[in-house]
Amino acid sequence: MDAMLQATARAENDHFWFKGLRRSAKIMLDAALDGHPPARIVDCGAGTGRNLDWLREYGEAVGVELSRSGLTVARAHGRRMVQGTVASLPIATASVDLVTSFDVLYCLPDDVERAALAEMARILRPGGLILVNVAALDVLRGAHSTLTMEVRRYTRTRLRERLETAGFRVERMSYTNCVTFPITLAVRTFDRWSGRVTQASDADLRVPAAQVNAVFNLALAAEARLLRAVNLPIGTSLLCIARRN
Repeated sequence: MDAMLQATARAENDHFWFKGLRRSAKIMLDAALDGHPPARIVDCGAGTGRNLDWLREYGEAVGVELSRSGLTVARAHGRRMVQGTVASLPIATASVDLVTSFDVLYCLPDDVERAALAEMARILRPGGLILVNVAALDVLRGAHSTLTMEVRRYTRTRLRERLETAGFRVERMSYTNCVTFPITLAVRTFDRWSGRVTQASDADLRVPAAQVNAVFNLALAAEARLLRAVNLPIGTSLLCIARRN
């Protein structure tokens, strides 16, 4: 996990994928909030805390992270963090308006995933929102999955069932990174065919050459404009916003 967090810290400011995630998450969150910003936000499994930089534009934001390396990076950037596990959040019951979880659930064993979602529901006030991003579609499993200790990938049905079981009502769900899906599919298929799927690789977390990175960033920006109006039919990630019952 430390290797993944170190690779993430090097890439998350500039890599087109991270820029695209933040852009799409803001679009979905803004629509759900409808002009009513949350007073208190908790990012569960916050990693280096990079997403707190934009989440705190909405309200008071704190990250919960277990890894010491993630906490060290976050605190060096002045991000508010507490150490803890997503399966037992050190947050008071019904004290939070918005919970976020970016690419955390898919690396948790089934029982821990259930516990984490139950904890997110516990700390939310009734009617509070959860914003979740997860890895999509089993066919996209590859060498990157080994680095991130991926347990599962999600379909719409699978993610909806997990959220509803935990006491959430799904308001919107969409695949993202639709424009990069064909390339990712080709790379991940080769990983499995060649046997590289068992070899942890941070290749996906390396910032591409400047021109390549810029082209993909523009493509995802165009995709985000489409996301304002419609849900996307396929993609490498699945983004969902739901409300606690």
